[in-house]
Parts: sequence; structure tokens; C-alpha cells
Amino acid sequence: MSMTNLSAQQLRQAANLKEQIADREKQLAAIFGAETKAAPAKPAKKGGISAAGRARIAAAAKLRWAKVRAVSAAKPVSKPAKKKFTMSAAAKAKISAAAKARWAAKKAQAKK
Repeated sequence: MSMTNLSAQQLRQAANLKEQIADREKQLAAIFGAETKAAPAKPAKKGGISAAGRARIAAAAKLRWAKVRAVSAAKPVSKPAKKKFTMSAAAKAKISAAAKARWAAKKAQAKK
């Protein structure tokens, strides 16, 4: 929740809590004889590559793709068609008859 969406009462509660925390830190400092502070937060790490590095990577990728396209352009595009296997009408009929016989036997066995 952002601070702009908080009500006046919630803001007052937050301020009171901050004051209580500060008081407790002072009490701890008095007990231990030194200030106790929270460790400072580390800034978020941003991208680890420079613009020049990205440019070198992009240039290398373009060069690689240019080589790939040059090789594919040199190859013939059309491939020879594979010989298509065709089954004779007699072979189809023979397979169909065998399948029908298997199913008829299975149905007859199921009726028993």
C-alpha cells in the first residue's frame, strides 16, 4: 500500500510507531553504550552489461545469421519427392478380411 492511499489516522499510527522505535533504539544505546542502527540497504543491482557490450553481441549475432542465410540460399530449395508406398486393392481386401475375421471371433467369444 502506498503512502498516498493511507488515511490520516493510519499516518498518525505510523508516525507514533517510528517514534517508539527511535525511543527503543536510544534505550538500547544507553544499555550497550553504543548506537545500534540497522544496516543500510544495498541499492538494487542493475544490468551488468554496458551498451557497447550489447552492441558487440548484437553485431556478432547478425553476422552469424547472415552466414546461416547465405548457406541456406546456396542449397537447392526443392527436395526430391520420396517414393510413395501404395498398397494394391487385393492386399487391402486381404487385410480387411483378416481384421473382420478377428473381430467376428472376438464377438463370438464374448457371447459365450
